[in-house]
Amino acid sequence: MSLDVLSLGTDGVTAPPRTNGELTFAAPWESRSFAMALALAQQGLFTLDEFRDHLIEAIGRWEDADHGDEPYHYYRQWQEALEAILAAKQTIAESAMRDRIGVLAQRPHGHDH
Repeated sequence: MSLDVLSLGTDGVTAPPRTNGELTFAAPWESRSFAMALALAQQGLFTLDEFRDHLIEAIGRWEDADHGDEPYHYYRQWQEALEAILAAKQTIAESAMRDRIGVLAQRPHGHDH
Protein backbone atom coordinates (compact mmCIF):
# COMPACT_ATOMS: atom_id res chain seq x y z
CA MET A 1 0.00 0.00 0.00
CA SER A 2 1.30 3.43 -0.91
CA LEU A 3 0.45 6.42 1.27
CA ASP A 4 -0.25 9.85 -0.11
CA VAL A 5 0.86 12.36 2.50
CA LEU A 6 -0.88 14.99 0.39
CA SER A 7 -4.17 13.51 1.58
CA LEU A 8 -3.41 15.34 4.84
CA GLY A 9 -3.48 18.54 2.81
CA THR A 10 -0.98 21.16 1.76
CA ASP A 11 -2.78 23.95 3.58
CA GLY A 12 -5.31 24.10 6.37
CA VAL A 13 -5.16 22.76 9.90
CA THR A 14 -4.16 19.18 9.07
CA ALA A 15 -1.37 20.10 6.64
CA PRO A 16 2.10 19.28 7.97
CA PRO A 17 4.47 22.28 8.19
CA ARG A 18 6.41 22.91 5.00
CA THR A 19 9.15 25.23 3.81
CA ASN A 20 9.46 25.66 0.05
CA GLY A 21 7.15 22.68 -0.36
CA GLU A 22 9.29 20.36 1.78
CA LEU A 23 8.16 18.92 5.10
CA THR A 24 9.92 20.58 8.03
CA PHE A 25 10.60 19.30 11.52
CA ALA A 26 11.99 21.37 14.39
CA ALA A 27 13.19 18.39 16.42
CA PRO A 28 14.05 14.74 15.77
CA TRP A 29 11.03 13.47 17.72
CA GLU A 30 8.71 15.27 15.29
CA SER A 31 10.03 13.42 12.26
CA ARG A 32 9.92 10.14 14.17
CA SER A 33 6.32 10.67 15.24
CA PHE A 34 5.41 11.60 11.67
CA ALA A 35 7.15 8.52 10.27
CA MET A 36 5.63 6.25 12.90
CA ALA A 37 2.10 7.34 12.03
CA LEU A 38 2.75 6.82 8.32
CA ALA A 39 4.37 3.42 8.90
CA LEU A 40 1.49 2.22 11.04
CA ALA A 41 -1.01 3.42 8.45
CA GLN A 42 0.97 1.69 5.72
CA GLN A 43 0.83 -1.52 7.75
CA GLY A 44 -2.95 -1.17 7.78
CA LEU A 45 -3.40 -0.42 11.46
CA PHE A 46 -5.48 2.62 10.52
CA THR A 47 -6.12 4.75 7.47
CA LEU A 48 -4.80 8.26 6.93
CA ASP A 49 -8.43 9.41 6.88
CA GLU A 50 -8.92 7.93 10.36
CA PHE A 51 -5.70 9.53 11.53
CA ARG A 52 -6.71 12.88 10.03
CA ASP A 53 -9.98 12.71 12.01
CA HIS A 54 -8.00 12.25 15.24
CA LEU A 55 -5.66 15.05 14.23
CA ILE A 56 -8.60 17.40 13.61
CA GLU A 57 -9.98 16.51 17.06
CA ALA A 58 -6.59 17.13 18.71
CA ILE A 59 -6.22 20.48 16.97
CA GLY A 60 -9.78 21.40 17.95
CA ARG A 61 -9.07 20.61 21.61
CA TRP A 62 -5.99 22.82 21.46
CA GLU A 63 -7.93 25.65 19.82
CA ASP A 64 -10.70 25.41 22.43
CA ALA A 65 -8.29 25.59 25.38
CA ASP A 66 -6.68 28.72 26.81
CA HIS A 67 -2.94 28.50 26.23
CA GLY A 68 -1.99 32.02 27.20
CA ASP A 69 1.13 32.98 25.27
CA GLU A 70 2.07 29.40 24.37
CA PRO A 71 2.42 29.14 20.60
CA TYR A 72 0.68 26.46 18.57
CA HIS A 73 2.89 23.44 17.92
CA TYR A 74 1.59 21.21 15.11
CA TYR A 75 3.53 18.09 16.05
CA ARG A 76 2.29 18.08 19.64
CA GLN A 77 -1.20 17.72 18.20
CA TRP A 78 0.13 15.13 15.73
CA GLN A 79 1.55 13.11 18.63
CA GLU A 80 -1.70 13.48 20.58
CA ALA A 81 -3.62 12.19 17.54
CA LEU A 82 -1.23 9.25 17.18
CA GLU A 83 -1.63 8.32 20.84
CA ALA A 84 -5.42 8.67 20.56
CA ILE A 85 -5.76 6.46 17.51
CA LEU A 86 -3.50 3.79 19.01
CA ALA A 87 -5.65 3.81 22.15
CA ALA A 88 -8.88 3.76 20.11
CA LYS A 89 -7.64 0.81 18.06
CA GLN A 90 -6.48 -0.87 21.27
CA THR A 91 -3.06 -1.35 19.71
CA ILE A 92 -1.38 -0.76 23.03
CA ALA A 93 -2.83 -0.48 26.49
CA GLU A 94 -3.14 3.16 27.47
CA SER A 95 -1.25 2.49 30.72
CA ALA A 96 1.63 0.88 28.79
CA MET A 97 1.71 3.84 26.40
CA ARG A 98 1.79 6.33 29.31
CA ASP A 99 4.58 4.32 30.98
CA ARG A 100 6.64 4.38 27.76
CA ILE A 101 6.03 8.12 27.30
CA GLY A 102 7.22 8.67 30.87
CA VAL A 103 10.42 6.72 30.25
CA LEU A 104 11.13 8.64 27.05
CA ALA A 105 10.36 11.98 28.70
CA GLN A 106 12.95 11.29 31.41
CA ARG A 107 15.79 11.06 28.91
CA PRO A 108 18.28 13.90 29.17
CA HIS A 109 17.81 17.02 27.07
CA GLY A 110 19.39 16.57 23.67
CA HIS A 111 19.03 12.78 23.69
CA ASP A 112 17.69 12.08 20.22
CA HIS A 113 17.32 8.28 20.12
